[in-house]
Amino acid sequence: MELGMIGLGKMGGFMTERLIKGGHRVVGFDRDPAVVKGLAAKGAVGADSLEKMIAQLKAPRIVWLMVPSGAPVDQTIDQLTAHLAPGDTIIDGGNSYYKDTVRRGAALAPKKINFVDCGTSGGVWGITEGYSMMVGGDADLIKRISPIFQTLAPGPDKGWGRVGPTGSGHFVKMVHNGIEYAIMQAYAEGLDLLRHKKEFGLDLLQVGQIWQFGSVIRSWLLDLTVDALSKNPTLQGIEAYVTDSGEGRWTVIEGVELGVALPAISSALDNRFRSQDPEPFANKLLAMMRNEFGGHAVRKTAS
Repeated sequence: MELGMIGLGKMGGFMTERLIKGGHRVVGFDRDPAVVKGLAAKGAVGADSLEKMIAQLKAPRIVWLMVPSGAPVDQTIDQLTAHLAPGDTIIDGGNSYYKDTVRRGAALAPKKINFVDCGTSGGVWGITEGYSMMVGGDADLIKRISPIFQTLAPGPDKGWGRVGPTGSGHFVKMVHNGIEYAIMQAYAEGLDLLRHKKEFGLDLLQVGQIWQFGSVIRSWLLDLTVDALSKNPTLQGIEAYVTDSGEGRWTVIEGVELGVALPAISSALDNRFRSQDPEPFANKLLAMMRNEFGGHAVRKTAS
């Protein structure tokens, strides 16, 4: 099977390599010509424009998008639809907001251009371990293009599946990432508590390695945590700043809209927000309130 790949950054590039090794023909396009050239050397067919990429694909064409969520997806789809024909398929494999995905699918339907959303997890490890893919779209279409997912997944019959109609794949991936926030937060807090018990002299790396085997909390995230600690046990030089990709926010908002309590995920998201604030005004105000009503001491900054 052949397909076009738009966005050959780290994850898109790794997916392209895995598809090529699986026997698929991939025509790749990226705004960076050097990236296209690099993947062409690994077996991809390079294209220096969307038009040239589409021209090198046989109808009905399949184009996979790995571009940042939001406006870049809309802009790319607009550029593509001018050159695609009825029966062609666009797959959005990025982290798009599911409501945007539903809107895009509805807009493409009158043009008879198929739209599939594929929530993709696996990161940089996917090229060797395979990707977890949560796919939304028409059942018959997904069955027809299933060789693509079977090649990218850890196995033909595991790690991927159609979860529902257009939008459902990105919805499931959104919740997946919300869960990820909470699990990461739990590991971080637990290990931080161990670190503070100074009289026991606990070795966090050793504890993590013990938990990797037989423990109910063993996981791939724990394995990655142990790997990080083995390289930098004290996290020297790492700033306590945690970014959020947006999917945690969308998950919490969905919980509010549906009236579903998400205390662990919400707390993890709040912690990320707090880490991004170099001078948390709320904490300063708390200190001043205590000073006002109780005369409690306030620590002054050097400036």
